[in-house]
Amino acid sequence: MILERLSGAFLLNCELFFWTLVFSLPLGLVVAFGSMSRCAPLRGAVKTFVWIIRGTPLMLQIIVIYLGPGLMGFNNPWPSGSNGRLVAAVVAFAINYACYFSEIYRGGIEAVPKGQTEAGQVLGMTKTQIFFKVTLLQVIKRILPPMGNEIITLVKDTSLANTIANKEIIMMAKEYSAKGLIWPLFSTAIFFLVFVGALTLLLNWAEKKMDYFRC
Repeated sequence: MILERLSGAFLLNCELFFWTLVFSLPLGLVVAFGSMSRCAPLRGAVKTFVWIIRGTPLMLQIIVIYLGPGLMGFNNPWPSGSNGRLVAAVVAFAINYACYFSEIYRGGIEAVPKGQTEAGQVLGMTKTQIFFKVTLLQVIKRILPPMGNEIITLVKDTSLANTIANKEIIMMAKEYSAKGLIWPLFSTAIFFLVFVGALTLLLNWAEKKMDYFRC
């Protein structure tokens, strides 16, 4: 019975992990382009935003995003109940991880030799064609290891969702520990270890698949 409830709670961690990746991966690329923009005001604004997000705790960001609108006198934008708390957590996680991913994207894009872009221009390719056919594959290969580290960190960070009373697995285990049961706390480690282990194998497989492409 307890394991069933812990498993059900871990599904919330998995759901938060999934939706965070769905939104933060493309958003991170948009933020990266903004930080590399030739428009100085836009570039400065984006870099300042990234600096603020990376320089403050994720836990604080979750609280501010969930409670901030109401405390500032605005209508609460989140749905009522547990769904609202989950949506707020997804928004906070997506913004936070998009900023971290943007720096990884930016580093990968800037690491591609400019000569290859110039060669594409000489061949008459558009900027879009150069990005998708010349730059993108090299960027993916370069960013896989650091991106993998951030993704694994995200798995563990999903436990911070309990800051706004999302009943994820650690919050559920703490409820049982308050009743005198210690083993549910240790069992949560198994859930995370299995998830991270499977994710590590997947990331290692992806890196090996990219070995054919030499940067």
